[in-house]
Order: sequence, then C-alpha cells, then structure tokens
Amino acid sequence: MTQTAFLTGGTGFLGLNLVRLLTEQGWAVTALHRPSSNLTYLERFPVTLVAGTIEDSDSVMSAMPEGLDAVFHIAGDVSFWSGHRARQICTNVDGTRHVAQAAQRRGAKRFVHTSSMAVYGMQTEEFDETAPHLGLSSPIGYLQSKARAEEEVQKAVGNGLDAVILNPANIAGPYDTANWGRLFRLVAEDKLPGIPPGAAPFCHVTEVAKAHLAAWERGRTGENYILAGTQATYMQAFQVVGKLLGYPVPGKTVPASALHAAGWLAEMKSRITHREPDLTPEMATLLSVTLRCRSDKAVRELGFQALPLETMFADCYAWLQTEGL
Repeated sequence: MTQTAFLTGGTGFLGLNLVRLLTEQGWAVTALHRPSSNLTYLERFPVTLVAGTIEDSDSVMSAMPEGLDAVFHIAGDVSFWSGHRARQICTNVDGTRHVAQAAQRRGAKRFVHTSSMAVYGMQTEEFDETAPHLGLSSPIGYLQSKARAEEEVQKAVGNGLDAVILNPANIAGPYDTANWGRLFRLVAEDKLPGIPPGAAPFCHVTEVAKAHLAAWERGRTGENYILAGTQATYMQAFQVVGKLLGYPVPGKTVPASALHAAGWLAEMKSRITHREPDLTPEMATLLSVTLRCRSDKAVRELGFQALPLETMFADCYAWLQTEGL
C-alpha cells in the first residue's frame, strides 16, 4: 500500500530534499505552498501541490487530507532581523500550532516536526537533548520562536498527537541557494565581508532528510533528536568553499567586536530603509560564539550519520553548477 504524507516547506532547501527522498521511495506526497512561492524545483517531483499558508488554520485544515501516514512540518521563518519578529512568531509559533492541530484532527498517524538546535540557546558547554531550552528566554527572536514552537508540539503530544521532534544544526548540501550556498557567490564575486570567529556543527541535508523518515518510522513519541553532524569553525567552512571554487579567502577572522558593530550599523540603517540587512546584531551574536552539541541519540535510534564538511559543500557546489547558479 502506498504511504501518504503531507509536507509544509516543500519549496525550501530541506523540504525539497525530503520530497525527493519520499517520491523516490514511492510515497504519495501533498505539498502545501504559499500562493507566491517559487515552484521551479518542487514541480519537478510527482507531488500534489496545494496553495495555502500555515498562518491560517482554516487554510491548513482544507489542504490536509484525512488519514495520512505522516505529516512533516518543515516550514519556518529563519529571519534574524528584529523587523520581522511579529511575522516570525506568527509563522513559527502559530503556524506550528495550526499544522499540529490539523494533523490531529485529520487523523495523521505521526507528526514529524523540524525544529532546530537553536531551541537550546547559547549553551556554554557541549550539550545534548537533556539540556534546558534556553531559547525560550533568548533575546534572539529566531531562537525564542523555535523554542515556543516546540512547546506547541509538546502541548499537542499531551493531547494525544504522536509527534517526534528533530533539532538539526547548520544544514548544507544540494538545493541550497539562500543559506550556506550563498557563500559560493560571495567568494566568487569577491564580496565576502569577512569570516566570523565562531564555530558550530554542520550536517548534510540528505542525512537530515533521511532522519525525518527514520523519525517517522521509529522515533519515540514526544522525544527530541539533535542532528549535530560535524563540528567546524566558520573559517574552516569558508576555506572549503574557497578551495572548491579555486578562489582565495581571508586568512583571519573578523573580531567579534567589529562584527557586532557592523550588525548594529546595518540594523540602524534598516530602520530607515525597512529592509532586512545582510548582517544583524542577532546574527553577529550567533556567529561569534562556539556552539557544540552531540547526536548520540539520533545516531543510535535513527541511524543519523555525520559526513565530512567537504562532502556537504562539494554536493552543494555540484548542484549549483548543474543548475547554472
């Protein structure tokens, strides 16, 4: 019997990789997308497209079929600009509540929620799933919104929803044009403003997509699974990109103080232009610290694998080349 899935965020980087995996395995996929979304890549796959928005509960309910095997909630607002704080809460918190409620009302067998390691906040030591969700009290809007979104999922679990939560770190790989994939264009066009001094884990998007299927199949209800991957400094990530392109990158990082100053200047300018800047104070804060977390639980229970940084960015680069980007 064909397995059925409903997916939000299908036009995004991770969503496209999960759609590819699901359709390759014969799933019947219904993908919710905004009316204004670019469907260039999603339309390449044999999925049922339904226009709607997760911010509108009626929209989600009307789009979601009955009796699904899985609901994969991937959609989210990843802005780090204060000007989008209200919008972000609406999408990440209210939107998650709407999708979880619809999944329960439509009788979905399992709900897999794509969260982030961001919910654990600015931990000073290496952490795992037992760490407190410091994101709830974080002044950084994205961290707080993702932590609050998880609360909505846990409330739904308390009401009987069978849900599993995944917490990926930085994700890299194919179909990425707006996240770490942007580094290739910045380096190639010599527009790299500087390399941040921080460090964090990176994970391959294909392994994250596989973890979503594993979470549906054998994840434990109400449990978190951190998908940390490979620890690397941002300098190491930029050097890998430079090597793939054959372009030099700076040999030193930008001091944290200079990064913060640039973020604040961009923030002040944005209050006049009302446009989101490339660097914000919140981004500067995150890029200046070292975050370390462990994936032991995901490795043990979901079969998650950490791949080399070079593999992630090489796969991203190959896809960008194939697409003429």
